[in-house]
Amino acid sequence: MELYEGLLSRRSIRKYNPEKTLSKDEILELIRAASYAPSAHNKQPWHFLVLQDKEVLRTLRSVQPWTSFAKDAACVIVVCADEEETFHREKEGWNYAQIDGALAAQNLLLACHAKGLGACFCGAAPMPMVIDNLRQKFNMPATMLPVAIVTIGYPEEEPKVPADRLNVEKVHWGSF
Repeated sequence: MELYEGLLSRRSIRKYNPEKTLSKDEILELIRAASYAPSAHNKQPWHFLVLQDKEVLRTLRSVQPWTSFAKDAACVIVVCADEEETFHREKEGWNYAQIDGALAAQNLLLACHAKGLGACFCGAAPMPMVIDNLRQKFNMPATMLPVAIVTIGYPEEEPKVPADRLNVEKVHWGSF
């Protein structure tokens, strides 16, 4: 698939074939693509928590309520960014963890699409309850910021392709 075509045709998939699985090598190939995302100052602060246990996937909705469909996924990858590893200004109180993690998650979504897999981005950061739940349930260090919960599997649905999303009224040339 051509990259541009993939960008325009990728959709969130929430229905998966619960019988199909992914091998460790297949998952690592997806994570390899995620690891090629840009990051501030090329710090590459991402970490990836791979979840495949069906009971864990079934109960994930107790951690993040909008992940009920994770139960049928082949796996879930929690994309995280270490707030100490990411580019940051401690004195000014900011860092790029959410942005770096989101960029890695987008690469992961595109890699899934290119491989014929379905995937869905489910938010973690900036929701404090979800962040705390994930850190506690999976023994994450305090500096580890879970950015996204990405469900991945073999699609059992084919979402409609929307009309052209380009809205020229939202394009501003030179100033607003």
